[in-house]
Amino acid sequence: MLHIKDLTYRIGERLLFDQATLHIPPGRKVGLIGRNGAGKSTLLGLITGHLSAESGNISLRPRASLTLVGQEAPSGDRSLVEAVLDAHKEMRALQKEALTTKNPQRIAEIHTRLADLDAHAAPARVAAILAGLGFDEAAQARPLDSFSGGWRMRVALASALFTQPDLLLLDEPTNYLDLEGVIWLENILRTYPYTVIVVSHDRSLLNRAVTHIVHLEAMRLVSYTGGYDSFEKARLLRNERLAAMKSKQDAQRRHLQAFVDRFRAKASKASQAQSRLKMLERLQPIAGVVEEHTIPFSFPKPDPLSPPLISLEGVSVGYETGKPILRNLDLRIDPDDRIALLGSNGNGKSTFAKLISRRLKPMNGKIIVPRSLKVGYFAQHQLDELHASETPYMHMSTLMPDSTEARTRARLGSFGFSADKADRQVDTLSGGEKARLLFALMAHEAPQVMILDEPTNHLDIDSREALIRALNDYDGAVILISHDRRLVDACADRLWLVSDGKVTPFHGDMEDYRQQLLKDRGGRTDSESDAGAVDQRKASRQSSAQERARLAPFKKRISDAEKALEDTAEKKAAIERALNNPALYDGSIKDGPAKAAHLQQELARLERLISDCERKWFAAQDAYEAASENSPD
Repeated sequence: MLHIKDLTYRIGERLLFDQATLHIPPGRKVGLIGRNGAGKSTLLGLITGHLSAESGNISLRPRASLTLVGQEAPSGDRSLVEAVLDAHKEMRALQKEALTTKNPQRIAEIHTRLADLDAHAAPARVAAILAGLGFDEAAQARPLDSFSGGWRMRVALASALFTQPDLLLLDEPTNYLDLEGVIWLENILRTYPYTVIVVSHDRSLLNRAVTHIVHLEAMRLVSYTGGYDSFEKARLLRNERLAAMKSKQDAQRRHLQAFVDRFRAKASKASQAQSRLKMLERLQPIAGVVEEHTIPFSFPKPDPLSPPLISLEGVSVGYETGKPILRNLDLRIDPDDRIALLGSNGNGKSTFAKLISRRLKPMNGKIIVPRSLKVGYFAQHQLDELHASETPYMHMSTLMPDSTEARTRARLGSFGFSADKADRQVDTLSGGEKARLLFALMAHEAPQVMILDEPTNHLDIDSREALIRALNDYDGAVILISHDRRLVDACADRLWLVSDGKVTPFHGDMEDYRQQLLKDRGGRTDSESDAGAVDQRKASRQSSAQERARLAPFKKRISDAEKALEDTAEKKAAIERALNNPALYDGSIKDGPAKAAHLQQELARLERLISDCERKWFAAQDAYEAASENSPD
């Protein structure tokens, strides 16, 4: 279907592909992965012909049709059904010709071809695809321009799935889908009859919907069989093998070079030395394995509060004009809660998030929270609220006006901003770096509750894994709205369904929800929800919660030691400032020298206490690390 040979391409001085080669047979489902900025979207542009390669060749099977669903949303005043039907150019042209042609033979040909295309059932197929992507019957009849860009991108995806090109290219399709849409798309791609290349950082989709992974690394394209988990294992083995081969070759090089250096000048050994020199030149160098470093996240520890953190009693919420979107909410959120909100877009998940984050006031009922409760809120639309001409340091210093520069930069550093990145203008940052800045700004007050509304859209797979680790180490409550099943599975212990104006617990796990959703949207379910698998997944979630509870005392010891160390250091700093007062020594203060001597004694005591606090902190850290390594899992 697709053959790429010796592809070289660069943007300016930056080389993206260097002699890259890849072959994709017909019918293969391929997940194209790589770090942000590696060139994945560029490769799709090269395949479609929108970009031209510097050298090399990209060829498609003759007469193969190709569609790229990228970042451009369709528009117009047509209904959604009509817009999707119009995407099938051949069918529409034949239907139009059938109304005007008078030639009996041509009429017969047209109707035969329309029957082959199943044109009679086309509107029903379009309606089923749109329903799977979250459009109800009323929405399908509305004009395109009445929808936001994200919803119109779903229409572009529906058009591609309806026309079924021989090669379907998808560029980050999950970014404009909700969780329900992603689950439906996974199921559709698994059974798509032709070739698919999907650029995605969604680990669950890459495990369920593709048969092969192509990894863009070191300007080359490397193919692996299986989904993402299989790729990770295979790549680890490959890197270990390459490292061993390189080590062996380096030893061989050293041995040959030593012989050449030793005997080159001796006439009796000159020919042997020359022979080994030629062997040395013929050795093809094996590239060393360069592991790409993933910058971690680190959320500050919140001050503990007694449960519940938030109680809702008979709460209804909506917007200023209109009826309540959510009604009669009776819920509570505790410090150790990890809650994922399920439900299609438009059902009120973001409204609920805004209610909890105090961005919306209840229309009736009451919300009970501790006076000192702090809530952090992350949402993708906040990217537009960043000041393009300011730097991350300027953003953070505005929120931390009383902190030293070192402390402000340290907070940014815990979210991956080195000194140079902290001083770059926001408009020069990548989408992932802007998302990290939003995380840092959200968490600067160490909130007891963090609400994350689609936090992974601009993060690559490794950064998403780093976020998962950080959330599982965080001591407060988490409320997640995400289309990333991997994030939900790894972090959420409780599922709440937002539907029909209510927020209710979902009694099941993500696989149960997936099966229910596919059944509701007309998709085909599978046998993955057998009792043993369900029990295993529930046990895994319970195990995660138990593991956090087991490690909680160790983390508290660390926190207590940090607090004691910080308090003692502040007292020491206050005494040092007092000792720097000249009035203690020039007679301006009565008994100044005696007071100075007392302060010196207190200073010595605090220094000893700081040393003791540091020992306790190190001991607590060692105990936590030992407990983590000795996990029963």
